[in-house]
Amino acid sequence: MGKEITLSNVNKYLKKFTSDPQARISMNAATRTDVRRVAMNWESFREIDHTFSEKVSGEMKATSQKRSGRCWGFAGLNLLRIYLGRKYKIKNFEFSQNYFMFYDKLEKANYFLENIIETSDKPTDSRLIMHLLDSPIQDGGQWDMFVNLLMKYGTVPKKVMAESYHSSNSSQMNKLITRKLREFAKDLRLAVSSGKTSAQVSKIKDGMLSEIYQMLCISLGTPPEKFDWSIRDKKEKFHRFTDLTPQSFFKKHVDIDLNDFVCLINDPRPFTDYNKTYTVDYLGNVYGGNIIRYLNLENEELKKYTIKSIKADDPVWFGCDVGKFFTRQFGVMDTSLFEFDKFYGTSFGMTKSERLEYGDSVMTHAMLFTGVDLKDNKPIKWRVENSWGPDHGEKGFDIMTDPWFDQFMYEVVIHKKHLTKKMIEMYKTEPISLPPWDPMGSLAK
Repeated sequence: MGKEITLSNVNKYLKKFTSDPQARISMNAATRTDVRRVAMNWESFREIDHTFSEKVSGEMKATSQKRSGRCWGFAGLNLLRIYLGRKYKIKNFEFSQNYFMFYDKLEKANYFLENIIETSDKPTDSRLIMHLLDSPIQDGGQWDMFVNLLMKYGTVPKKVMAESYHSSNSSQMNKLITRKLREFAKDLRLAVSSGKTSAQVSKIKDGMLSEIYQMLCISLGTPPEKFDWSIRDKKEKFHRFTDLTPQSFFKKHVDIDLNDFVCLINDPRPFTDYNKTYTVDYLGNVYGGNIIRYLNLENEELKKYTIKSIKADDPVWFGCDVGKFFTRQFGVMDTSLFEFDKFYGTSFGMTKSERLEYGDSVMTHAMLFTGVDLKDNKPIKWRVENSWGPDHGEKGFDIMTDPWFDQFMYEVVIHKKHLTKKMIEMYKTEPISLPPWDPMGSLAK
């Protein structure tokens, strides 16, 4: 074949297709319904079972991020509420995801503007500037970004700062704030190029952040400064805590040191090494906060320490590529659930490493492991607390099969008490920098 598609080529392709009865049957089915329905493997479907040999205590009702990309914050807050629920014997509880979102947006705006100032000498068509301008205030995030926000701003119960329309439906708010931030980027670059002093540029930036703060207040409401918290425990005993601030609520009542958690990844690409720590340039939210930090380990190591955590009654925050081989209706992630290869008469042969290298897979979603099913001490499937509401899976809890874990799991967060001293030392070493557009810099949404 030459460089162009000829009519002869097309006729040859058509003849091959029409001579294959299986391809025609597939066409008849796919042109009338979702391919995931007609390509579903019955043998795998009938084996769906939401029973697990190991399960953490204190699970609560599934939460819903609705039409927003806050899964990483939901997963983090869902982890914390399990410990809070155990501490005060609460049946159900939610932290305010709106409060968390407010300060994430404000900090991302500042982080973006500071990066614009620092890179003002680069042309606007450079890859870095185009990357920074692409999505400066998107909803997504990473574990270390969650830690930065909680350590600085604390948290509040959901009843203290309830959801607003735009916290649950964030698209339009994000578009307008992004438009404003790009305008601010233009103005800051002009200020630097015209010879403004650092103090003058900083003052200009402060005025810009005041406008972003106003937009956030209008869209999300004003964050509380002080509040009272009242609960009834499982025995119906009443408790009231008064004159709390978000920071004191986090320190006194949640009382978890988030710096004790370690982020482990599995990145099998040939140019990234195991037992090395990585970071991603220009990835973060709180300027001056913790940098993004990953310890790269083999996949079996991620499983090992996740199982160890669950057995110790500790849920595990994780990041994965949720869109692959997943049925939302039944809440199942399973590589054998859809027979796309047989349905289309082709094969999909890339490895996990190759999918990362060629843009076919990145971490897209963060959730919580709350259980694992072990047979002969080997994992068969994993119990997942999602943040898409209770109307799928088992009242909002999903299943991940172990083969799916192998292919599409990228990140787990483990308390340091479950790790070896050597691993913690490796995690604290000076990280190797990856470029801003590296797939390990993708944000969970």
